[in-house]
Parts: sequence; C-alpha cells; structure tokens
Amino acid sequence: MAKDKHVSETPATQFLKKNQVAYSEHPYEYVDHGGALEAARQLGLEPRQVAKTLIMEDESARPLIVVMHGDCEVSTKNLARQIGAKKVGPCSPETAQKHSGYLVGGTSPFATRKKMPVWIEAGLLELPVIYLNGGRRGYLIGVPASALSGLLGAKPVNVALAKG
Repeated sequence: MAKDKHVSETPATQFLKKNQVAYSEHPYEYVDHGGALEAARQLGLEPRQVAKTLIMEDESARPLIVVMHGDCEVSTKNLARQIGAKKVGPCSPETAQKHSGYLVGGTSPFATRKKMPVWIEAGLLELPVIYLNGGRRGYLIGVPASALSGLLGAKPVNVALAKG
C-alpha cells in the first residue's frame, strides 16, 4: 500500500504488529450506517470477504464478539444454541463501545478494552484474507483468517442469514 494511504495506528494495528501479523490497509470514506457493504462497494471487494464485528451479549449481559460476513445477518437463536446460551442479542451502541473501546462503525475484534469470547462465521475461515475494521471508522485491514482463530481463539459458528 502506498505511503500516502497509511492510516495512523490504532490499538488493533498495534496488537497485530506486536504479534507479528502482516496486514494490509484499506481506507475508505466512512458513511453513517453504510457498514461493511458500503466499504466493500468503495474498495471494490466482494461483500462476503468483508466482515463486520458485532458486540453482542447473552442473557446475563456477558459480552461477546461475532465476526460475520458483511452481506449477512446473525441468527441470534442459532448463535445462542451453538454457544450454549439461553439468549443472545446486540448490545446498545453505548454498551458496545464500553466493552470494545471502539466507536460503533469502527469496531475491531483485535485489542478490545474488555476480553470477550470471539465467534466467527465458519465461511469466513475458508477465505485466505478477511477484510475487517482496523479500529477506526473508514479503515479496513486485510488479515489472514487464521489470525482470528490463532490470536483471538475465535471459534467457528454457522449462524449466517442472508440479508433480505
């Protein structure tokens, strides 16, 4: 990536450097509520390659991270069943920010404020590179899928629902 496209470090990129994980940087023009689909459109990526990082919580308000294809929703019923919870749902933006340390729209699964279990849609692990948020709005990083399972202990789940 050209030097003029470099984005200043974030806790996520510092974490990856510390753990010697190579990543690529992909800045784009942040659009409110545009999400992974807007990022994929601007960067010319397949929406299935771009992952969104969601902060959710179980019935006891214990936070967890779900990494999902950008063009899919999470079946919270299937997620709860697969992780042994009674119920799972999204956190409020304020609660998500408190747990992750990142603004909603800029949440990375790396270097979160609070250590949380990470669940990743199994299909993402089949990709050689996953593009996900690098810890700032308008900033994706490309990382090997293995970085999520290796560094974060992300466990695969099958909870994707096609949007629509």
